[in-house]
Order: sequence, then structure tokens, then C-alpha cells
Amino acid sequence: MAGVPYKYGLEAVAAVDDLAVETDGVTMLVDPDSLPFLAGCEVDFVEKIGAAAFEVRNPNAASGCGCGSSFSI
Repeated sequence: MAGVPYKYGLEAVAAVDDLAVETDGVTMLVDPDSLPFLAGCEVDFVEKIGAAAFEVRNPNAASGCGCGSSFSI
């Protein structure tokens, strides 16, 4: 892991201070502590042969781990 991990999970209810972003009927919640690290990010669901995962393109990351699950600033 490079530093700051990306964490994905399912939430039944958004927290009062979460930012909700909806695209194509899918809502992503971001907590306020994470917002500075994720400003300008693009999140996509990518399907490749034998794998499917969320892919984050983060313009704030100076480096990242090989698996794409964390980044450093």
C-alpha cells in the first residue's frame, strides 16, 4: 500500500455530512475528511477479462500502489 487507501462499501443511509454524487442512477458517498484527497477524481467500473473492479483516476496522487487500492500525495 502506498499511503492513503481507497475504501469501498455499501451504505444503507448517507451520513448527514456525506457528499452524494449520482451518475447513471448510481450514488457514491464521500465523507468530508476524504474530500480534499479526492477533488477532481474520476471513478469508473471497469470490466476486463477475468476481472471487474472500480478504477480511480486521481490527479492529486503523486504515486500509487500497483493494484490501485491506495495512493500517496
